[in-house]
Amino acid sequence: MSLSLIIKWGGQEYTITSLSEEDTVLDLKQSLKGLTGVLPERQKLLGLKMKGKPADDDVKLGALKLKPNTKIMMMGTREESLEDVLGPPPDNDDVVNDFDIEEEVVEVENREENLLKISRRVKEYKVEILNPPREGKKLLVLDVDYTLFDHRSCAETGVELMRPYLHEFLTSAYEDYDIV
Repeated sequence: MSLSLIIKWGGQEYTITSLSEEDTVLDLKQSLKGLTGVLPERQKLLGLKMKGKPADDDVKLGALKLKPNTKIMMMGTREESLEDVLGPPPDNDDVVNDFDIEEEVVEVENREENLLKISRRVKEYKVEILNPPREGKKLLVLDVDYTLFDHRSCAETGVELMRPYLHEFLTSAYEDYDIV
């Protein structure tokens, strides 16, 4: 029984009716080579699956249970199109190998643009004191994530996010420290 397949490639559709269910995926690729000029080893046929994986070249088309006029997308490039890309690059003196340039490595925290941003933010930032510091108390700075809350848990409310014994810890720490 002959198959009718529609292959989409390069913005065009190619209809193939010359194959039967006894022909293989490789036979299909050979037919496509005649129509498109793309070698079989350069072709990838999207939509031809056998047990959830791309069908091998030796699989018979009948085993794929293709419906009449099944559309199959083909990816691939003609050899003559590849020659320009795969060939050696032209000699060009304007090309600069940036691995050969020896520059002084400046750490990100010491880059001029970052130092300017920090300087600007320090000048412009307005400190808003909510509660004045208590006399004789040191300052304890706590991180929110994983210290006070477990933000990656599957909890749905703020109470469920809190670490165990959070209130007891904060109450105890507040006796000797101001907490931020």
